[in-house]
Amino acid sequence: MRVVVVGGSGRIGARLVALLRERGDDAVAASRRSGVDVVTGAGIDAALAGADAVVDVSRSPSMAAPDALAFFTGATRTLIDAGKHAGVAHHVLLSVVGARRLTGAGFLQAKVAQEELLAASGLPYTVLAATQFFGFATGIADASTRVTSAGREVVLPDAPDQPVAEDDVAAALVTLLDEGPRNGLVELAGPEPMRLPRFVATTLAAQDDPRRVVVDPSATYFGATIVGDELMPSPGTRLGTISYNAWLGAQR
Repeated sequence: MRVVVVGGSGRIGARLVALLRERGDDAVAASRRSGVDVVTGAGIDAALAGADAVVDVSRSPSMAAPDALAFFTGATRTLIDAGKHAGVAHHVLLSVVGARRLTGAGFLQAKVAQEELLAASGLPYTVLAATQFFGFATGIADASTRVTSAGREVVLPDAPDQPVAEDDVAAALVTLLDEGPRNGLVELAGPEPMRLPRFVATTLAAQDDPRRVVVDPSATYFGATIVGDELMPSPGTRLGTISYNAWLGAQR
C-alpha cells in the first residue's frame, strides 16, 4: 500500500511512516522538508501520484485562531483537490477529542472546520480524534503560565482528562488504514483517566521544571471554559495500551 503522510516529519507523522515502512508499505513522508507544501500546493500532485491513501497529521505553525483556520482549511482544500485528481481511496485526518465541545478554543474550532471540509468532500475518509498527547503537557503548561509575585505559575481548571501516547496514536492510524474508510469519526484515548492538573504537574516535575501548577475553576483551556468532561472521550472509545507512567519512565 502506498501511503502519503502529510506532516510526515512531525511528532506523529515520523512514527507513522516508520511503522508503515517496517511492515513493508510504501510510506511517503510529505512535508516542506521534502518539498511538499500543502498551503501553496507545491509538490503535492507529484507526492500523491499512485497513492492508495493519504494521512493528514500536519499541524498549523501557529495556534492563533485566524492562522490555524487559514492553515487547516487551505491545506485540506489542497489535499482534497489533489486526492480527487490522484484517485486516492482513503483520506485519514487526525483531529482532537472534544473539539466540537470546546467552542471557545479557536485552534480547535479550526480543526472542526477541517473535519467538516473533509466530510463534505465526497472522498472516502476517516477522522481519528485523539485526546491530548502525553508529550503535549509542556505545551499546555506554556499556554497556561502566568507570572506572579510567587514566580511562574501554571493555572488550570480541575478537569478530567485521558491523554494518550504518541506511539498509540500512530498505531491507531495504521489500524484505520487497514480497516478502510468509515466516512465518520473514531475516537482514541489513553488507557487511564487522570486530572489535567496532575497530568501537567507530574510532567513538569519529571522535567525539573520549577513552575507550580495552580488549580483555578475559572481558568480556561486555550481560551475555552471547561465545565465538565469536555476533554474526555465518548463511552466505548478505542484505548491505547501505553500507560502514562510507562511513557514517563521512558523519557528519563
